Amino acid sequence: MNPPIRVLVAKPGLDGHDRGAKVIARALRDAGMEVIYTGLRQTPEMIVNAALQEDVQVIGLSILSGAHNAIVPRVMDLLREKDMMDVKVIVGGIVPDEDAAALKQRGVAAVFQPGASLDAIVEFIRRSVVNVGQALPPAKI
Repeated sequence: MNPPIRVLVAKPGLDGHDRGAKVIARALRDAGMEVIYTGLRQTPEMIVNAALQEDVQVIGLSILSGAHNAIVPRVMDLLREKDMMDVKVIVGGIVPDEDAAALKQRGVAAVFQPGASLDAIVEFIRRSVVNVGQALPPAKI
């Protein structure tokens, strides 16, 4: 049996609305994942340091403030600096399509906009994370 996927859910910046992040955290927990919720008003440095200390495989950023173009690139730069590019970053919140495309070019694995289903988020994480010791599917040649 593989260990559970470890996910850090964070609310970066000055956004004070965390109901959605808590709903996501509960859905991930109910799906069998270990969830670390960092709370409100986290800096990119706090988020990446917590991800390193908690040895997570996924960072979920919930951003409703519109600050995604400032916060997410900083998180990605810090992950690169700490050689943590194997950690998947997903972003949820109010992110225009053109900004979502730019975030993906910076290395974000997925952007979930308003209306995304909890099942879609859970399944994306399950498909994206390969646990240590888990056999990879055979390569198609």
